[in-house]
Amino acid sequence: MARGGEDATSPGTYGPDMHRRHAPRPFILRAAALARIEELVTSRGARGGRADLVEGSDSMTAQRLGAARDVKAQQRAMWALGDYHRFATQTVWELGPVLVDACAIRPGQRVLDVAAGSGNVAIRAAEAGAQVVASDLTPENFETGCREARARGVRLEWVEADAESLPFEDGEFDVVTSSIGAIFAPDHRAVADELLRVCRPGGTIGMINFTPEGLAAEFFELFGRYAPPPPPGAPPPVLWGSEEHVRELFGDRLAPLELTRRRYVERSPGDAAAYCEFFKETFGPVVGLYASLADQPDRIAALDRDFLEFATRSNQGPPDGPAEYHYEYLLVVGRRRESM
Repeated sequence: MARGGEDATSPGTYGPDMHRRHAPRPFILRAAALARIEELVTSRGARGGRADLVEGSDSMTAQRLGAARDVKAQQRAMWALGDYHRFATQTVWELGPVLVDACAIRPGQRVLDVAAGSGNVAIRAAEAGAQVVASDLTPENFETGCREARARGVRLEWVEADAESLPFEDGEFDVVTSSIGAIFAPDHRAVADELLRVCRPGGTIGMINFTPEGLAAEFFELFGRYAPPPPPGAPPPVLWGSEEHVRELFGDRLAPLELTRRRYVERSPGDAAAYCEFFKETFGPVVGLYASLADQPDRIAALDRDFLEFATRSNQGPPDGPAEYHYEYLLVVGRRRESM
């Protein structure tokens, strides 16, 4: 499924049997990311979705575009670090079937999974018989997703896309999902509007979001103390786990809207220290943060101490392993109103 005016070989679209023979050099990758993001931001403004990004003086427009491109390029680069598929399969992989079941995905439906990573939800939706598009800002994760899909005997389409400006037509999908993915886009309102826009009237929107009161909030707060500040005005990702915030974002455009708090468990075969090392090896934001502190050994040592203290204190398994971490999430399932 290509955007209007694009064909199946466009840079943002990858077929079900996509292969990448050679990884592009970092500067080429960054340039390609910036070009794609500028296209998405500009096209979104052209259709009126985010007029604030393209209206006003030429200099102000250029500044806003530049800031948006930089943020998106940094996000893409961050999530491409480490080994996301290894991370996902050992932590959040069990959540895919949960969201597929909650949305009652069935054969013949058109499904879009937003911020799909390596296909946690998307592959499970394809196994349920749906026609699936997996979209993500970081296509570097698509190759491992393709291999996982082939191993499971399913085919789906992979499309590079920004959750705040999805390159799909209005009402194109029967079901739109996102599991601990779209919450990381800085503009929550834009994400909610886009999920609604591409879902057909009467279709289903489903999300799994970390909660502000759960362990994930403490995890992100810990790393936030050592990371650069977020974009001005950007709310924390875990706010997507607040029932009040979700209702405010979607308003009466989803009816009914079911919000249910649940937990899942992340397990590490080793102890708390092994859990920390696993994140430092595989989870892109953590890998990137440590890399950014490479010339600040004192801050790295302090971060190591704080991370290990968090992991030790939060472990609900035996001290010597396997370690267990209980994360709370909000399951969001709603039906888009026939008319909005």
